[in-house]
Order: sequence, then structure tokens, then C-alpha cells
Amino acid sequence: MSLDRFYPIFDHTDWLERVLPLGIKLVQLRIKDQPDAVIREQIAKGRDLCAQYGCALVINDYWQAAIDLGVEWLHLGQEDLDEADLKAIQKAGLKLGVSTHDDDELERVLAIEPAYVALGPVYPTILKKMKWHQQGLPRVTEWKERVGSIPLVGIGGMNVERAPGVLEAGADIVSAVTDITLNADPEARVRQWIEVTR
Repeated sequence: MSLDRFYPIFDHTDWLERVLPLGIKLVQLRIKDQPDAVIREQIAKGRDLCAQYGCALVINDYWQAAIDLGVEWLHLGQEDLDEADLKAIQKAGLKLGVSTHDDDELERVLAIEPAYVALGPVYPTILKKMKWHQQGLPRVTEWKERVGSIPLVGIGGMNVERAPGVLEAGADIVSAVTDITLNADPEARVRQWIEVTR
């Protein structure tokens, strides 16, 4: 299955209800600081909504809930990799995407044969404090040469205007968060994203 080139990330299924009808085909649900019951309820709802709209749903972090609730895709950060049961994830058949920021992390991730590799932040990001400075477009090109046929996701400081350059530099997929969620008209922004990535 080839993944769509536009990969938005949202923190609640309310967003999925708004944007899935616009034609999104790949989305991540990144829920933070919620009780387990809420997390599972959100994942189940996201799973059902994405099935309805033919969209691939990626769950961030909560690997056990993803297995239990029959989600196909999982995304883990480097810290999450330390705690996750990779054997259980593989046994359940989950497709795993992983964040990378430097050479050591990339080598570690390639050893587990991920379904995709994310590189970030390509540009400065306001979403979270990071010890890494912006990676820049040359790094995207270098990473793509190293990962070969594995899909490469560019993330961090992304907007509609930067997306074509990131794709030209070698990324297969571009991921966005605040360019949509902080936009005055998120639906219009999603339509622009779909236009520049397809």
C-alpha cells in the first residue's frame, strides 16, 4: 500500500470529523495527557471514522491500545521505542513508523525495518521544544538516499508553501500540525494541502 503524500496530525477525533470528508487519506491521532479510557475511546472512534472514509489511521505512542483495538498503523518516537514491546507490535502485524533526528537514531530504526521513517524538524517548529535544530532540505535528500525505498516523512515547521520544496528534496510524505490547527480556516488549508501534494 502506498501512503498518501499529505500526512496531517491531530490530537482529537473532533478534527477527524471535520477534515476526513475533505479527502484526507493518511492521518495520525496524537493524544496527550488523557486517561486510558479516553485514549481508547478516541482510538476506537478514529478507527471507525477512518474506515468510513478510506483513510489510513496512525496511532501515536499507544501501541497496546492500537493492538487491542485493531488499528493497522503505529508511530513511535525514540523514547517510546525504549518502552514498547516491538515483538508484540510485529506479531500483531502493525505497520510501524518512527521519528528520527540524527544518525544514531536512523541506524537504530533501520534495523527494525520500519514502514516509514520520519525526519524532523525540517524547519523550526513551535509545536514542541526540541534539542535538534532545523535539519534543512539537504538533510532530507541525504536521509532519502539512506532509507532507499522506505517512505520518508518530512515533519517540523511545515506549511503549504514549503511542502513542494520538501517533496522535491526527497521526502515522500509531508506532515503538518499547526499549519492546519492554528489556521483561521482549517478546512480551506487542508484543501490547499491536498492540492499541492497530489
